[in-house]
Formats: sequence, C-alpha cells, structure tokens
Amino acid sequence: MNKILKIASVSIVALTSAASIAQAAEWRGWAIHPEDYPNTVAMQSFADQVAEVTEGRITPTVYANGILGSQPDAIEQVRSGALAWANFNMGPMGEIVPATNVLSLPFIFRDVEQMHHAMDGDVGQQFSDALSEAGIVALSWFDSGSRSFYNTKKPIHTPADVEGLKFRVMNNDLYVQMVDQLGGNATPMAYGEVYQSLQTGVIDGAENNYPSYESSNHYEVAKYYSITNHLILPECLCVAESVWEGVSDEDKAAIKEAAMDAAQLQRQLWAEREAKSLEVVEAAGSMVNEVEDPAAFQAAMEPIYANFISAHPDLESLIKDIQATE
Repeated sequence: MNKILKIASVSIVALTSAASIAQAAEWRGWAIHPEDYPNTVAMQSFADQVAEVTEGRITPTVYANGILGSQPDAIEQVRSGALAWANFNMGPMGEIVPATNVLSLPFIFRDVEQMHHAMDGDVGQQFSDALSEAGIVALSWFDSGSRSFYNTKKPIHTPADVEGLKFRVMNNDLYVQMVDQLGGNATPMAYGEVYQSLQTGVIDGAENNYPSYESSNHYEVAKYYSITNHLILPECLCVAESVWEGVSDEDKAAIKEAAMDAAQLQRQLWAEREAKSLEVVEAAGSMVNEVEDPAAFQAAMEPIYANFISAHPDLESLIKDIQATE
C-alpha cells in the first residue's frame, strides 16, 4: 500500500511539474532600439526580474532593433495579443488613443522632472486608463528626453529665427502646426531620410533630442542645435490587455514593481546618455545654445491649444491637470 501511495505521489508531482511547464508563458517583446540603448537595457532588466519573481511562469523576451516590425505594426500586434509587451513612444499613438495627443502639445510639460512627476501620478493613470480601452496596459513610463530644433543655417534664439526654414517633423499634425506657428515650413518625413535631406538642402533642419541628434550623425550636417525643449514625450512600458488578464494578482503586483524598477533604470541611463551625446556633438564642433526666452515660443503655441481644446473639449481637464502638476 505504501509503495502504491509513493508511486501515486510521484505521479502527481510529475503531472504538476508538467502542467507548470505547459503554463509557462514566453512574452515576446517589441523594441525599436539597439540592445545597448537605455530603453532596451531597461527592458532586458525588466525581463530578467519578471522571470525571477514569477519563478519562470512568465519569461519575457526582448526583440530589439525593430525586427518584429514598425511601431504602428507592433501597436496592433500588442492590441491583438500577438505580441505580449513593448516599449512605445506616445507620439504616434494618437491615431489609436486620442487622449495621448495631449502629450504631443508643444510645451505641455515645463521640464523632464515635471513630466516624471505627472506620469508617475494621477495624470499617468489617466493615460493608462485611455490606453487600456484600446487593449494596451501601461505598466510604467520611460523617458525619451526633450526635443529641440537643429539646422544647417544659424542658431535659433527667437521665434523669428525659425521663419522661412524647412524643418522635418514626425507625422503628426500637431508638429506641423507647431512649426507653422513659428513661421517655418514643416515637412513630415521618414527618420531615415533626414540625413541626406539635410545634406542636400531638401530641408534646413529637424527636431529631436541629444542622443538621436548624435547617434543619427545629423550633427555632421546640421551644426546648430538650439535648446527649446518644445516636446517632452514619455514612453510606455506596456503589455497586451489580453495577456495581462491571464496573469494572477500576485504576479501582476510583482510585474508592476519590475516595470517601475525598469523605468527608474531607464531614466538614469537616459540622463547619462544625454550627457555623453552632448559632449560628443560639442567636441565635433556643433554650436549648442539655449533660447533665452522660451515664453516667446510658448506664446506662439496659444492658437494650437485653442484649436485642440475646441476639437477635444473632453481633454481640457487633462491638459489642466498636467499644467498644475508640480
């Protein structure tokens, strides 16, 4: 009898072990940046921590360099559950989640620190709720720095210095309006085309953060970088709603903590990367200047805000919540 019980006990253990293996989930994760980029390093840290705290029940994998498709493709794959998780910039998210267009309003954040405080608090939760309605759960918020103008012609000190210049912008009407309000000519263009377009004079300039200005080598052909900090776009570390629903409450808490840890790591690495990139471009002869009167640029954006609120009155309170964040 004891022998029979022992055999039965061994069988139960084997079946339980097999079931655990069967239930182990590989989370395929989308990343657009290379493996050594701050975002990707933080994603890998998140993946390692999740695998550890769930004891292998969930094993996230990072697929870097955009090998699983473009961001629009990846967004749809996360929404459908074909991809489990990803790191998304909020700039291109507006077509799917209209509330996120608020984050693309020029000068919506005063500085990066305020953005962190807002996104880590109630404001961030409001965006998380909006994303959730589209099938995406935001676990934490990454930094993508502040964007400023650079060009081939001259330093920019006042809005008048933008007049007549042709600037590449991301494909979002708010960015087109931003340049237009400053008197420039906005040209939506794929990022990969910017270097040659600057070199050949098709455009006079573009706008981006220090690391992108440096890593893309745009500083080689556009020597004037003027710090306006006109866009401070957060990024989400997010998971598919359909995948998240299948996670136990205990694991959800542990995964959320891992995501917050990853966000802190990413922000630290990003700040270090920004400082290093600034050193590189200045050593190469780029002329970096900070605009003395950002209020003049902000005032030029008032019509954009008025039009946006008129078209989206339901989002006015969210704008005020951001502006009120210390």
